[in-house]
Amino acid sequence: MIYEDIAEFSAALPPMQALIGLDLGEKTIGVAVSDSFLSIATPLETVRRKKFGVDAARLSELIAERRIGGLILGLPRNMDGSEGPRCQSTRAFARNFDRLGDIAIGYWDERLSTVAAERALLEADTSRKRRAEVIDHVAAGYILQGVLDRLRVLRIQGGTQ
Repeated sequence: MIYEDIAEFSAALPPMQALIGLDLGEKTIGVAVSDSFLSIATPLETVRRKKFGVDAARLSELIAERRIGGLILGLPRNMDGSEGPRCQSTRAFARNFDRLGDIAIGYWDERLSTVAAERALLEADTSRKRRAEVIDHVAAGYILQGVLDRLRVLRIQGGTQ
């Protein structure tokens, strides 16, 4: 099921299962995963996009291998908060993926995640070639970490620390 609200997404998550975060690009999908305690996001890999079926099969493999309980998609809003064609494409991906199985799907505003990832890689003195190889899954890590931080706040506010 697809959730617009992160609190509703949180309530739908099975206990002690990790999350997977995706940064959907036109040519690649950055993938990051969390631990089962939902505390830290780790960039995992970049999937070269082919057709939806091929991409979904690879993501489904990762979900099964890592006991993933929820999927977060970075929602590429415009800087003014409006939604453009890239948001529509992301929402279409979510609808198509939702038809394949029973996993909670949520969105996270990904504005400036790639900028933050690029900055971190530059600070780490990563070569231009290596940055190009890892930028998408590092950006997915930033997106997923934002969700994990928000979920932690929701748990504290709800008294379930």
